[in-house]
Amino acid sequence: MDSVLPSPAPSVISPPSVYELKQRVTPPSRSKFHIKLSSVSPNKDAEKKSKKNQVSRWVQFQLWFNTYRKFYCIILIINLVGLVLAATGVWAYPHQYSGALLLGNLQTAILMRNELFLRFLYLLVNSCFAKWTPLWFRLSCTSALQHIGGIHSGCATSGCIWLTYRVVILFIEGSNDAVLATGITTDVAVAISIASAFPWVRNNHHNVFERHHRFIGWLGIISTWTFVLLGDSYDLETRSMDPKGTYILRQQDFWYIFIMTILVIIPWVTVRQVKVDVEIPSPKVVILRFERGMQQGLLARISRGCIWEYHAFGIISEGTHAKYHYLICGVQGDFTRRLVDDPPKYLWTRQLKFAGVSNTSALYKRGIRVCTGTGLGAALSTCLQSPHWYLIWIGSDQEKTFGPTISGLIHRHLGPERVTLWDSKQRGGRPDIMKLLKEIYDSWQAEVIFITSNYQGNKEMMEGCKQAGMPAFGTLWDF
Repeated sequence: MDSVLPSPAPSVISPPSVYELKQRVTPPSRSKFHIKLSSVSPNKDAEKKSKKNQVSRWVQFQLWFNTYRKFYCIILIINLVGLVLAATGVWAYPHQYSGALLLGNLQTAILMRNELFLRFLYLLVNSCFAKWTPLWFRLSCTSALQHIGGIHSGCATSGCIWLTYRVVILFIEGSNDAVLATGITTDVAVAISIASAFPWVRNNHHNVFERHHRFIGWLGIISTWTFVLLGDSYDLETRSMDPKGTYILRQQDFWYIFIMTILVIIPWVTVRQVKVDVEIPSPKVVILRFERGMQQGLLARISRGCIWEYHAFGIISEGTHAKYHYLICGVQGDFTRRLVDDPPKYLWTRQLKFAGVSNTSALYKRGIRVCTGTGLGAALSTCLQSPHWYLIWIGSDQEKTFGPTISGLIHRHLGPERVTLWDSKQRGGRPDIMKLLKEIYDSWQAEVIFITSNYQGNKEMMEGCKQAGMPAFGTLWDF
């Protein structure tokens, strides 16, 4: 999307006064994938409690100790072992090159969150391993890509630990006060940036996370540059500053911080202010329409300011050939409420979109995309762009709440043989979701299930799928 000139007034899409959604009638089907849902009924509280009690602790532990935590633990343990060996004098390398260890970890942490690198990684996996490789391998690829944040967190924590070690070594060896001060400043900045990314902070205080993780992180980059340049310029033997450009350029830590800076800058080079059309079908939902089609499985980050408080939403698009793509924004926080009260003419976004777990749907021959409410935003593109994916959407009064644009996309592209729209208001409650999933999983001959739901819904479905032996990937709440 190119940047555009301002227009005099916000462009708000008004839904037609009369819009009749086609009723989903299940005609007789000759397809072997025809789904019969007559036996699925609304779930009751007693049934929910009963199913919850049936989940074993082993299943709960497996879901808790996921690939994210495995990555985190492996990286942290390796670094801690190295730290112990260094502190006891068994491993001499860190004493002289601790800067390379700490910056190598921090550089890897930043790389694991770089949009360009991740898009390349997803493209590589989808291009090389789609459909022909064993299912267990493809599931492992999806799991690794979805939980790659564990490497990010593990390396960031390890980098902070090695940074503390380096500051202690410099203090013991009597380094220059300026070098020690910048080292301590960098350590504190990195520690605050890490603390602000704790799951509780991310999930409950998004703006706090955004401001501290980003801006304190940038402060950490600046102080790290100062720390590296001063540290490489200070001669411990002569106790004097002796800055030599050629010597500094030969040091590992210089090139680590240089690459780190490039990785941080790359996504921001693609930030643009773009035109947006706003549709408000109900007080609960805002639909944003942007120009240009997108491939499935991508997320957009949008903001009213070029660097301030970006919010991520799943992209809905009919394909790269399409004229538009859409975001579904549930009206919950300050940012989304303001979209209703003051519809924008333009929003800031990164042209380099972030790849989500749905992007790996190309790996599978057939799959199920189940979502609740506004989770449709992350799910719908996969089903629109591939005839091998089945959509289950559970919500309340869906047509009225989400409006004609979203309903039209579903009914133009998804035949009744591969979509289940469960309106909990019309049907008297939510479905017995595991019974529904099992029936469709078997009939559709699915290889995998992707889930986008709220915390409780995601937990119940992930536990149920794990218990039933159905491979599933759900929303992450602990990254």
